[in-house]
Amino acid sequence: MAVLVDGRKLSSTILEEVASKATELREKSSVVPTLAAVLVGEDGASVSYVRQKEKACERAGLRSVTVRLPESVTEGELLARIDGLNRDRSVHGIIVQLPLPRGMDVERVVSAVAPDKDVDGFHPLNLGLVMRGTPGLMPCTPAAVCVILDSLGIPLAGLRAVIVGRSLIVGRPLSCLLLQRDLTVTVCHTRTRDLADEVSRADVVVAAAGRAGLVRGEWIKPGAVVIDVGTNPTPSGLIGDVEFAAAAERAGYITPVPGGVGPLTVAMLLKNVVSASTSCGMPRCP
Repeated sequence: MAVLVDGRKLSSTILEEVASKATELREKSSVVPTLAAVLVGEDGASVSYVRQKEKACERAGLRSVTVRLPESVTEGELLARIDGLNRDRSVHGIIVQLPLPRGMDVERVVSAVAPDKDVDGFHPLNLGLVMRGTPGLMPCTPAAVCVILDSLGIPLAGLRAVIVGRSLIVGRPLSCLLLQRDLTVTVCHTRTRDLADEVSRADVVVAAAGRAGLVRGEWIKPGAVVIDVGTNPTPSGLIGDVEFAAAAERAGYITPVPGGVGPLTVAMLLKNVVSASTSCGMPRCP
């Protein structure tokens, strides 16, 4: 039976470090690390996520600002609000809550956030730094996965990792981070031929395709590390991309949904906010 990885416990440790650094910064320079969240429309999940981030900021001693815009806002108006936040020196981190209304160019909107305030780590410049292995504002979910792996205390070099999911938010940047830890990485997706065979050979499985139960428990190699990034709403609550009960019978370590990667993702976001407030660290920082 797998060891359950407690993401909430790991996130608490990181948030304590964030709170300590925020207090030190406030006392030495009177700077209060500030996160601005841009929320378009009233999507229930998006509203809930933003509230979670607001509460996390409060617990860690950070200031949060939520810019609420109607779903009828134009792309030009949204870009203008982001530009205003980019210029506001009291704001250190900016996130644009996804999804955006239909018809908006998500890539254009995400790229409009100044890279030195892009605490989600989605800007092309920040993604490029991840690929190069250069320190910067790292995408939060891939960073959370690495925190989990590092916490296990097992040698990672040479292990075979399979990432199921190829998004710019998780799969592709995570592949770079795992390569930097000397894992041998295969990136799969929902169209991969014989996905079961690919997963069954992996020492580390990261499921991030956004499809409930896609990774079957019987595919898991005995003793493997299974990290489930999926958050799929169902009438009975959130479930992951992994068939949890069956996978837990075979895995060595496994993350639950909820309570696994999610809390750590929020913690890494706040860590990025503090980092952005102390030093721009970016070539385009004014």
